[in-house]
Amino acid sequence: MKKLALHWQIIIGLVLGIIWAILSSKLGWSQFTIGWIAPFGTIFINLLKLIAVPLVLFSIINGVSNIGDPSSLGRMGGKTLLAYLITTILAVSLGLVLVNVIKPGKLIDEQSRIDNRISYELWAGSQNLEIKDGVNYLHDPKFLDRAERISDLSRSELKDATVNEKMNTANQAKEAGPLQPLVDIVPDNIFKSLADNGLMLQVIFFALFFGISLLFIPDEKSKPVEAFIDGVMEVFLKMVALIMKAAPFFVFALLAGVVSKMAGDDIGKVVEIFKGLSWYSLTVMLGLGLMIFVVYPAIFKMFIRVISYFGFFKAMSPAQTLAFSTSSSAATLPVTMECVEDNLGVDKKITSFVLPIGATVNMDGTCLYQAVAVVFLAQLHMIDLTIAQQLTIVLTATLASIGSAAVPSAGLVMLIIVLQSVGLNPAWIGIILPVDRILDMMRTVVNVTGDATVCSLIAKSEGMLNYQEQKEKEVTV
Repeated sequence: MKKLALHWQIIIGLVLGIIWAILSSKLGWSQFTIGWIAPFGTIFINLLKLIAVPLVLFSIINGVSNIGDPSSLGRMGGKTLLAYLITTILAVSLGLVLVNVIKPGKLIDEQSRIDNRISYELWAGSQNLEIKDGVNYLHDPKFLDRAERISDLSRSELKDATVNEKMNTANQAKEAGPLQPLVDIVPDNIFKSLADNGLMLQVIFFALFFGISLLFIPDEKSKPVEAFIDGVMEVFLKMVALIMKAAPFFVFALLAGVVSKMAGDDIGKVVEIFKGLSWYSLTVMLGLGLMIFVVYPAIFKMFIRVISYFGFFKAMSPAQTLAFSTSSSAATLPVTMECVEDNLGVDKKITSFVLPIGATVNMDGTCLYQAVAVVFLAQLHMIDLTIAQQLTIVLTATLASIGSAAVPSAGLVMLIIVLQSVGLNPAWIGIILPVDRILDMMRTVVNVTGDATVCSLIAKSEGMLNYQEQKEKEVTV
């Protein structure tokens, strides 16, 4: 019998985890699930967290240093990076607008959200983190009984678990100068930044600074460093691959544990969780659909003009189909290059430069999904993120996209980074895991479509787009 593909194994693990959670909720086995199965899900999260920070560090350094000699990049390199940056910011901003308008996390039962909120406050207290919106349900005596049921803490311990002292931190932040956020991005000790999950922007800043500096030193000095960075990158990618081999079991344990913790022995809460997930999925799909069918065509209409709406999709359909089936921008890259060169008429000099960079740094679909996912998870736990915190999501998601490997589910690893950047629990990725695979396939289509759009835009600006000569030819399959 042919071995099942990994993504099918993961989907089976997801389904079994959900079935187990429903059964344990119905039969009163939730404590057994939490005590004996959920810890393996925690191990999975710890393994991903173990890899996430160094993976971002070395990926960004590798991506920036591979751009090449800065003196030879010239006008085209600057335009390429600027165009990718703009489309990424557009995608994240669109995601934030949709999730704030639709509010998918607020469309489930309020009692379930209150329990989620109490769990969040207990977690924040255990991590010595400030409550994001300054509201503390554990201060209210009427919620202490519910908190006792949710946790193993006594009433007195729950009172001690409140985070009064964190409010002082919040007040100090209010008294800081207007440029304090900029100061906070620049680390004074990179090893401290690497050790502290809340200082991810400092790690990204260091990686960008290191990678750019590599471009300005002689080749004989930079090449050994680049080879080392490239080798380390390969090791971390292999670590991801090895972890993913055990992902079906880990995902089963994670889903069973997360759903059991949120629902307890109340099966009605399980229904509410998946009702919320359906609204979350629709929000993400709406955002991805708008990027593919509205934003990118609008860019073509305004700046490229010579390629029709349906002509573009006809030209790119082979690459989009492969992207959907593989969930990998890297695996799709050869077909993307063929479609862009043969069907859109872009010169090979442009595609060989712009598309490989895009497969590394341009993750529009991934960034949009991360923005929606973080705010959805915050809404699910009754956390109102401020504009400043949501701008942090934009910045972190945009910069972390540089370090997002172009392989299936890499966005899930990066989501941990974005959650940590705004002080939320990275284990919450388990809540959205049941629908992640199908959304991963769809956001990869957005990533590839964005690469082709930017590539055509750069070719048009450089006078290397020959679509008029190509449009009568048979589309490459």
